[in-house]
Amino acid sequence: MPVPDSNPDTTAGDSDAPKTLADLYAEHRARLVRLAVLLVDQQATAEDVVQEAFTGLHRHWGGLRDEQAALGYLRTAVVNGSRSVLRRRRTARDYVPPHMVNARSAESLAILSVEHQAVVVALRQLPARQREVLVLRYYAGMSEAEIAETTGISKGAVKSTASRALASVEKVLRAADPVDSDSFDFGRGA
Repeated sequence: MPVPDSNPDTTAGDSDAPKTLADLYAEHRARLVRLAVLLVDQQATAEDVVQEAFTGLHRHWGGLRDEQAALGYLRTAVVNGSRSVLRRRRTARDYVPPHMVNARSAESLAILSVEHQAVVVALRQLPARQREVLVLRYYAGMSEAEIAETTGISKGAVKSTASRALASVEKVLRAADPVDSDSFDFGRGA
């Protein structure tokens, strides 16, 4: 198929003149959009599918045999593009995001109460093992046996580490605000 003709001898009304991509677009675009609308149920999406089909035709223009091959290519591309749209819709509709237990959004972290922020600051000051034990115990809700298995330390070491960590957190919080530190629950049955 020839590329758009710049020859002034070829007139637009000449029926023997080879079709250009612009001719095909003007002649078949509306019909292909109607086809795509019937398949995807949305005008804008249908127009996108047809535009992609013409873009693909432009890329493969040199390898086409004739006008009928180009029209067949366009129809097939519109049907396949519509199928892809429907498949993406179905996938998006069927997707169920994993349930995040105890996950906090950025917004909720930003508005944590002053007490929670103070506890987070105190946790950051602990040695790594103490911080791990407290987080696993009070944030993840794990038992002492589960913490021992997860961290690779004994159950007794979990108990003593947790006790020392709570005492350190309490000390940091009392130093930060001695008046309100009585309101903090340090996991000792307040």
